[in-house]
Amino acid sequence: MPALHPSSTVAVVIPAKDEQDRIAATVRAVAGLDVVDVVVVVDDGSTDLTSKVARDAGAVVVAHHRNRGKAAALQTGARAVADWERTRPRPGVRPRPLLFVDADLADSAVETAPLTVPVLAGEADMTIAVLPRQATAGGGHGFVVGLSRRGTVAATGWSPEQPLSGMRCLTRAAFEAALPLAPGWGVETALTIDLLRAGFRVREVPCDLHHRVSGTDLRGQLHRAAQFRDVARALGRRRVQDVLRRSTR
Repeated sequence: MPALHPSSTVAVVIPAKDEQDRIAATVRAVAGLDVVDVVVVVDDGSTDLTSKVARDAGAVVVAHHRNRGKAAALQTGARAVADWERTRPRPGVRPRPLLFVDADLADSAVETAPLTVPVLAGEADMTIAVLPRQATAGGGHGFVVGLSRRGTVAATGWSPEQPLSGMRCLTRAAFEAALPLAPGWGVETALTIDLLRAGFRVREVPCDLHHRVSGTDLRGQLHRAAQFRDVARALGRRRVQDVLRRSTR
C-alpha cells in the first residue's frame, strides 16, 4: 500500500453549551484560518440558540439532546468530521488533524493558528495552547491545575505549564490512540498522559487566547469542584494516584 501524504489542512471541533453570545465570533475566527476547511460545533445540550447561531455562522452543527460532557462532545465532533470527510474523499492523503477550540474564545480564537504549525509539519503529534494572563482573574486557587500537573509528572516525567488547557491540535492517529477519552473535565489530563505513555510527541505552544474565566460565585466553585473530581478520577484510572501518594510520604 502506498504511503499517505500528510494533510495540509485541519478540522476544527468546538464543544459548546449555552454559548449563543460568543459562538458566532469563535466560528468565524477559526473558519478564517487558511489551514481550516471545516468547523464542527457540537451543541452539548444547550437551552439557548447556540445551534442556530453556530449554523448561521457557517459551522457544521451536531447536537446532543442532553448535556453529555466535554469528552463526549469531542468524540461526537471527531465522528462528524469523519462523516464530512467521507463525502469529500482525498485519495492518498491522511485524515485531517483535529483542532479543539473552546466555544467562548470569540475573536481571539484566530490565535489558535500556531497550534497547527508543528502538527502539520510533522514535528508534533499533539500541541497544547499556553494562554497569557487573562484580563479577569479567576476565582480558583490552583488546586486543580496543581493536581493535574503533579499527576502528569508522576505518570510521564513531563511537567506541563498549563495541563488543563483545552485548545489542542492533534493528528487523527493520536486522537484514535487516546480513545475512549476520559469523561468530564478529566479529558485534557488523561489525553496528555495517555499519548505520552504511548510514545506520541506533545508540545506546548504560546497562544494569545482569551476566554471567560470562572468566578468566585457558587457556580464557579461548583465548576472547580467538578474539575477536581474528574481529574482525580482520570488519574486514579491510570494508577497515577498510587504514585502520587508514595511521592508524598
